[in-house]
Amino acid sequence: MLVKKMLKNLISIYILLILTFSQTGVFASNPEFNEWVKKFKIEAINSGVSKQVVDEIMSEVIFLPKVIKYDRFQPEFYEDTFTYIKKRTNRNKVKKGIVLYKKEKLIIDKIEKEFLIEKELLLALMGIETNFGKYLGKMDIVSSLATLSFDQRRSEFFTKELIILLKLVDRQIINKNILFGSWAGAFGNFQFMPRTIKDYAIDYNKNTTIELKKTEDSFASAANYLNKIGWKKNIPCFTRVELNKDIPNKYLNASARNIKNKKKVKYFKKYIKNYNNLKINENLEAAIITPDKDIIPGSNTYTPAFLIYSNYEKILNWNRSLRFALAVCTLKNNFKNEI
Repeated sequence: MLVKKMLKNLISIYILLILTFSQTGVFASNPEFNEWVKKFKIEAINSGVSKQVVDEIMSEVIFLPKVIKYDRFQPEFYEDTFTYIKKRTNRNKVKKGIVLYKKEKLIIDKIEKEFLIEKELLLALMGIETNFGKYLGKMDIVSSLATLSFDQRRSEFFTKELIILLKLVDRQIINKNILFGSWAGAFGNFQFMPRTIKDYAIDYNKNTTIELKKTEDSFASAANYLNKIGWKKNIPCFTRVELNKDIPNKYLNASARNIKNKKKVKYFKKYIKNYNNLKINENLEAAIITPDKDIIPGSNTYTPAFLIYSNYEKILNWNRSLRFALAVCTLKNNFKNEI
């Protein structure tokens, strides 16, 4: 009996050790990843990052299996459109955004006026990305980026992002001690990737440090980004439509990667059942998306469907997901009715 009890205790300790080490990365590491790190360090140094920073930052990097799991199982890939939108644009989300806006009204209004980006859009993006700063992510983004660089699915993209991040640290634009964010390597209130930080983040309060977890710098950086990529203030994102089944399949965009067959709104009149009830500018350039068509098993080919405009595609620059852009624009509209 005593032997059985001792054996049971040993098994429990062993399982606990496995769980502990798997979380710290001891078992998550592997020889192939370690070899990749060695080669990457040479590539980073050859690209212009100092050897000191490369050795310092990459010496503690570990392979994170759960990052690969998250990459393969993003909600944009399995939730139907209305489920995805409803979860992210509910009344509670609007209330939280209004609380933040009232607290930071002066600075947010100032940024809106300077960059010509609606406060409702900035609040919507922050609300969906981080729940207004509540979920900034706690993962080591260097290890996250390294894991995704090592992985084959999008290796080239994440390798470039990791090198950019190391350069930002090397140039003291980012403090190496605060590199914690999302599983995909995004950082701050608006979840900027390293390239976005490099190209668009600004030290708005001019205290010599870009602080993307603070209201001033994060809101100004997000507004600067949207302004630079061509967001047009007071132009709609999308209009929900009811399609006739005789619409040619070539007009139905189900991928965010390449929106095709754009026409003026009035061109699509013959394919839209509820066209006469739509209050939109007929001369706006538009395309049609059917976001569930190729993703949700058994989904209807023609519904849900949306006319999308140029501003919608700017949100796709932020995140290549048809559902994400729909949710952002929906939450933006919800804020507009409340602020």
